[in-house]
Amino acid sequence: MRDLVTLDEVIDAIRTLAVRGAPAIGVGAAIGLVVALEHASEGRGGRARELLARYAERLVAARPTAVNLAWAVNRLLVVAGGAPDEALLGALRADAEAIRAEDVAMCDAIGRFGLEIIPDGARVLTHCNAGALATAGIGTALAPVHVAHQEGRRVQVYADETRPLRQGARLTAWELQRAGIPVTVLPDGAAASLLRSGAVDLVIVGADRITANGDVANKVGTYGVALAARAHGIPLYVAAPWSTIDVATPTGADIEIEHRHADELGELPAGARVWNPAFDVTPRELISGYLTDRGFVTPPFSDVTGV
Repeated sequence: MRDLVTLDEVIDAIRTLAVRGAPAIGVGAAIGLVVALEHASEGRGGRARELLARYAERLVAARPTAVNLAWAVNRLLVVAGGAPDEALLGALRADAEAIRAEDVAMCDAIGRFGLEIIPDGARVLTHCNAGALATAGIGTALAPVHVAHQEGRRVQVYADETRPLRQGARLTAWELQRAGIPVTVLPDGAAASLLRSGAVDLVIVGADRITANGDVANKVGTYGVALAARAHGIPLYVAAPWSTIDVATPTGADIEIEHRHADELGELPAGARVWNPAFDVTPRELISGYLTDRGFVTPPFSDVTGV
């Protein structure tokens, strides 16, 4: 558990993945921005609005790939534009809390809509962590698994370890064990063999950004899983909130991919170069369906109401 008060603390938590997962980043950014403003002595009185603009710019730059970060911050900026100075912080706090509550409801909706792809006895492969630890609720990719388990359906999950930070091994496995859902952890490099073995019925992953044409940016390694799933005739679904759909970005080629520090890869020989992207892009043609809090949707995503 971490207490985040200053903007620097909020930004550090997002950059170091103490707060991670697209929905959680959006919720954390919204609440963190308000708390940082409330605790900044120079932000009191009429200067809060000026400070808000500077804080928002720094916060959006913390992690460029996840669309929910900019979405949440920009939503608060819109609220600020309609609030008088004396009511600014109160209006921002109310909307940040609304974003959190909406995220909880979003997760529940994804879980309910996703029940149709989780029959009794389903065997699900997932990559990274898109569960409760990545959201304010029960998760996105794991939401249908949680709801199916709650309804008494038997579900077994295979969780890719998800190198180099091991979100699948550390987070997904921990979360599912606490919920009483059987989980098996495997190395990322074993996913293709597992899919070939016939032990998996479907793949569900989350998303950090879904472009207008349906390309998906998610934790690096997702693209390889999608290729293997297609090769072995296994459907791959992307589960994400509607707010993760970025109609302003035409295709995956237009997404800025964040690169991480070499230290994440452990000790390396002196002079060895590192290519350490945090995300990869899975093209639309490898995706069997898009599961959102509005149900299953199909690109192009023209209805942006509520985004």
